[in-house]
Amino acid sequence: MKTSPRHVIARTLDIGYEEFLPFFDGFSEGLLIVDRTGTIIYYNPTMAAIDELDPAEVLGKKVVDVYDLSEDGSVIMQCLQNQQPIVDRSLLYRTRRGKVANTIHTVFPLFKRDRLEGAICLVREYNVLEETISSISIPRPKQVLPNETRFDFDAIVGSNVDFLRAVNTAKMAAITPSPVMLHGETGTGKELFAQAIHNHSGRKSGRYTAVNCAAIPENLLEGLLFGTTSGAFTGARNKLGLFERASGGTLFLDELNSMAPGLQAKILRVIQERKVRRLGSLKESEIDVKIISSVNKEPHVAIAENNLRPDLFYRLGVVYIPIPPLRDRKEDIVLLARHFLSKHSLALNRKVSDISGDVLALFNDYDWPGNVRELEHVIEGAINLVVSSRTIERRHLQSHLTTWRRLRGEPDAIQPPVAGSPSDGYAGYGLARAGSPAPPPVAGRHPLDSGKGLLDRQADHERSVVVAALAAHGGNITRAAASIGISRQLFNYKMKKYRIDRRDYLT
Repeated sequence: MKTSPRHVIARTLDIGYEEFLPFFDGFSEGLLIVDRTGTIIYYNPTMAAIDELDPAEVLGKKVVDVYDLSEDGSVIMQCLQNQQPIVDRSLLYRTRRGKVANTIHTVFPLFKRDRLEGAICLVREYNVLEETISSISIPRPKQVLPNETRFDFDAIVGSNVDFLRAVNTAKMAAITPSPVMLHGETGTGKELFAQAIHNHSGRKSGRYTAVNCAAIPENLLEGLLFGTTSGAFTGARNKLGLFERASGGTLFLDELNSMAPGLQAKILRVIQERKVRRLGSLKESEIDVKIISSVNKEPHVAIAENNLRPDLFYRLGVVYIPIPPLRDRKEDIVLLARHFLSKHSLALNRKVSDISGDVLALFNDYDWPGNVRELEHVIEGAINLVVSSRTIERRHLQSHLTTWRRLRGEPDAIQPPVAGSPSDGYAGYGLARAGSPAPPPVAGRHPLDSGKGLLDRQADHERSVVVAALAAHGGNITRAAASIGISRQLFNYKMKKYRIDRRDYLT
């Protein structure tokens, strides 16, 4: 093999590859180095952040053991086999612990005295495609279905009437080509519903693609959805968009109300025409895709706030499924808690099999602003702290209790409970300062012992603002809305929501 100029320079300057490692630590791009067998010998902090892995867990392992890739699918292994550089290769990959990354890879073989010693790989994360997966960071390859989804309707847990109605509606909507819109707060399980609908449909053998509209800048999202043509803009290449990739399958547009209105108009045209045109192209391609979308606000509120086009809502909300928050399905809390206990005890290899009655009572009293996702995180965190018993008790929830106290507006200090005293219970674990008098009520606000949670108090405050505005302006909706800085349409919605009659305030 002919000696390259780079080898000559390295020999002349007497610089080895290891001399560059301190500089690689500060790279803004991910960088890893493997030996000739594909074993990772260097892994910089940026690469660790992209993969969400600890370098100690990666170093010394083969590439195909860290990433869910075969040797043929790994650009690093291809580079080692062919001993040729691979430049700007796009790759959507998954680590063995479940993190999905959309990246561009450049890999160069490393030689020493004309002998292949390994390869160096630079990774740029575009951070534009978010395929939502479970928040738990442990390997579950056996739970991934053939189409790379993880959930079906069997994974949905609940007995609340409104929740079961949502499940039944989703099952019926799955067998038709009609678009589905899911509405739910963060953590209610919109992604779970979307995957279950796909896996219950005739498209389950097709591709399921999810994109978080809130996480992607508008200029990147347009190219991602519609695709690009070489020459459309600087650096553009011929690339399929997600509409084309998902054809024959399902496209999930998460947090649709976060998408720019201009892009929403373009989405509407694609849906109506069932055709898509790549950026920079004059040619249209037909698509066959079922679209599931989600919004984290009530659609009429999002429309009133100009975050959702009404025509797009009417087109995508053909089947509209509201998913109730966990605070409205209290009867499911114990059921879900025990489900997550079983799931995470097995996954974490712990023998935790029960939850104390005190903890379950605390769960039922809490409003769960983070919904089911928050409950799952609380259970998982508690299991990690159970050492000498098989039961989750209040002492295993201290980090969460601190947050809950702050939501209640209570002091952070934790006073130890005194056995047999009134503080030996709820207050003894920091939800109120043991032995200290209750704080005096603030004028116009509910006292802390009113039993109301944060969201209820926010609703009460919002209602009082609307009422005060109406009273100040003699029932004139236009002036009242302007005085508190919202549109007349949104003000009308608030009146309807809180059952406020403007006639009560006419002067």
